[in-house]
Amino acid sequence: MDSDALNTFLVVHRRGGISNAAKALHRSQPAISRRIALLEQELGVPLFERIAGKTRLSDAGRVMVPYAERAVAAAQDAENAVRALLRDNSGPVALAVTGTLAGERLSKVLKRFARRHPDVALTLRTATSAEVSDLIRRGEATIGLRYDRDRSGDLDCEVLFAEPLGVVCAPDHPLAGRRVGRLADLRDERWIAFPEVPGRREITASHVFALFLTHGLGEVDWTPVDSLTAQKRLVEAGLGIALLSRSNAAEELRAGSIAAIRVGNLTASHEVVAVTRHGGFLSAASRRLLDIVRTDFSKVESAAPAAKPPRPSPQRHR
Repeated sequence: MDSDALNTFLVVHRRGGISNAAKALHRSQPAISRRIALLEQELGVPLFERIAGKTRLSDAGRVMVPYAERAVAAAQDAENAVRALLRDNSGPVALAVTGTLAGERLSKVLKRFARRHPDVALTLRTATSAEVSDLIRRGEATIGLRYDRDRSGDLDCEVLFAEPLGVVCAPDHPLAGRRVGRLADLRDERWIAFPEVPGRREITASHVFALFLTHGLGEVDWTPVDSLTAQKRLVEAGLGIALLSRSNAAEELRAGSIAAIRVGNLTASHEVVAVTRHGGFLSAASRRLLDIVRTDFSKVESAAPAAKPPRPSPQRHR
């Protein structure tokens, strides 16, 4: 059993069949089928089943997946470690980031790193927090940035900082720039939030709805929007209010295109966490990128971004 056979097994699983795996690996379908057959022969059990015309993991295949992922990642570590001996300041570095963290702060990090290490091939992928952990676990990314800690033992999590959450609204909203005593005072508002998609759990979505429940809002009137930019545009247009992190709303608050509603009993925040694989190899370039991330992301903002006062306009009928 070698790492190539295990990688072929994983690709067939992730791509949903021999045909798609052959395209992804740039091999013929018979070659992929033969590789899987030899692996199954070596193990003495089938790893896949054909159910309703689709390729599914067998019970043995499901047991095999996490071990195969670790073995393939370890083989990649070994290759990276040897290559790092040849050129200490080059080679690939793969970064995986939760989409809402791919903002101004990350741009500064990437700019600093590229300026200092022009020979390093840096790639960036965005995903949900759970998917970021999976990419690190499988060795498809070197460093991850996500919300909240992953409790699994095969990952190392380092909390960089806790970013406050706040309620934002349109500048002409009756509560723009004002204070309410409780989050529950906003229960009659239409909220804009990330959707909770089955099978693609996003920490930020779960966190927002948990806050609604614990602060007595219960079932709220809300619009699911899976894009942060689209959420902010809807807020600007007065089509709802949202609970956003400080950095995600900073630019619009400074420009005055959205406004804040201060909530007396709301002290919520997201932990921003750096994730690496426990015991995994980090090249010199990867360690330098992680150091820059620590420096820039760990800076605690001393105050909320200065927001322009709401522009005067006729009060909407509500």
